[in-house]
Amino acid sequence: MPMARLFGTDGVRGIANKELTCETAFKLGQAAVAFLGRNIVIGKDTRQSGDMLEAAVVAGIMSMGGTAFSAGIIPTPGVALLVRELYCDGGIVISASHNPPEYNGIKFFDAQGYKLPCDLEDAIEEFIVSGKASELELPIGGGVGVSIPIDNAAELYIEHAIASVAEQGVRFDGLKVALDVGHGASAVSSAEALMRLGADVRVINDEFDGTDINVSCGSTHLEPLRELVAEMGADIGIAHDGDADRVMFVDAEGGEIDGDVVEAVCAVDLAGRGLLPENAVVSTVMCNLGFAHAMREAGIEVIQTQVGDRFVLEAMRERGLALGGEQSGHMIFLEYNSTGDGLVTALQFLAACQRTGKSVAEAASVMKRYPQVLLNVKVADKHALDGNEPVARAVSDAAAELGDNGRILVRPSGTEPVVRVMVEAADLETARRYADAVAKVVEAEL
Repeated sequence: MPMARLFGTDGVRGIANKELTCETAFKLGQAAVAFLGRNIVIGKDTRQSGDMLEAAVVAGIMSMGGTAFSAGIIPTPGVALLVRELYCDGGIVISASHNPPEYNGIKFFDAQGYKLPCDLEDAIEEFIVSGKASELELPIGGGVGVSIPIDNAAELYIEHAIASVAEQGVRFDGLKVALDVGHGASAVSSAEALMRLGADVRVINDEFDGTDINVSCGSTHLEPLRELVAEMGADIGIAHDGDADRVMFVDAEGGEIDGDVVEAVCAVDLAGRGLLPENAVVSTVMCNLGFAHAMREAGIEVIQTQVGDRFVLEAMRERGLALGGEQSGHMIFLEYNSTGDGLVTALQFLAACQRTGKSVAEAASVMKRYPQVLLNVKVADKHALDGNEPVARAVSDAAAELGDNGRILVRPSGTEPVVRVMVEAADLETARRYADAVAKVVEAEL
């Protein structure tokens, strides 16, 4: 196989036509029918390789006698929604999210629109790697599957997102919104939804040629959005990544509002309306210390998971919670969708800000962000971190000295020969001093 390990943290991903090949895509299409069922929704972002990989995936589905419902270009959360709305057996998204244009990916949803559990991904990988797919007796004649386009796919998603705030009696008349869709899938949805709710929207990077997705724009490059906010005197700026399962914001002054702040504002809003089950939310170990403090002051419990939206979702489902998210802008409002949804998040955040009667920046001040220093230390063996006494002692000493006014986290990267050292403190100088000290120990020991 072209990749040592097929499934990563968010589906199968690699450089299209090199690491992620049509052969692999075809087999993944076959696996979708074998493990999920005959009716599969497929959506994609705007990458040049999307058509190629979609054709291969659809061929795989049809070769197994399945029906491929093609949604075309649509945000990832739109596919999760359509699986449920159309009573299909599963969904496939062809996207590499925030990665550069030459990359692409294939990720799955089950019949409820949830990402697949790790053990099911392992079974699919075994099915492909072992060659079991080639041993199947494939249908012929009338048993071969078909492909059916979903002509109103984006419209169904837009209407669903609008309803998520319209049912609260919320509109955005008079709100000036700057929007950067990053040459990605949200070009078909976000501006339209905001305008139908009354917002005055100016959008950039809404055209695409297949080679410009995420390039110096969108949620990972906020400078073009800041410039647009300043130019038009916007109340808020909104930026998506390539598949629009995440969102980042800037306020009227260009200040960044990340997922931690968004979750804090929305958590306090939901709690105030009696709509926060168990008065608890989910975040990851990488959330800012300021988020934990803000939630504590609001009387809201924070459940922390390892990094990854799948782990956030698992914890939410275990406890029956409504809200979970990550600093990167992945936010899950489980009442409205089964996965991270950049558009729904934007609308819910704007509605929460509106209910405060304050500006976006004032509403965001519910959380004070602690300065954070993150160092990536290249090491010979990142797995040697576990059980290393000098590193453990350095971390413990730093944590004791920081006390309640700081936090330290040291963990191996999931994809690189790197150990990440993250320190938060009341001021940047203190955070940097402790991060440097621990990083030196990590470098010397590993």
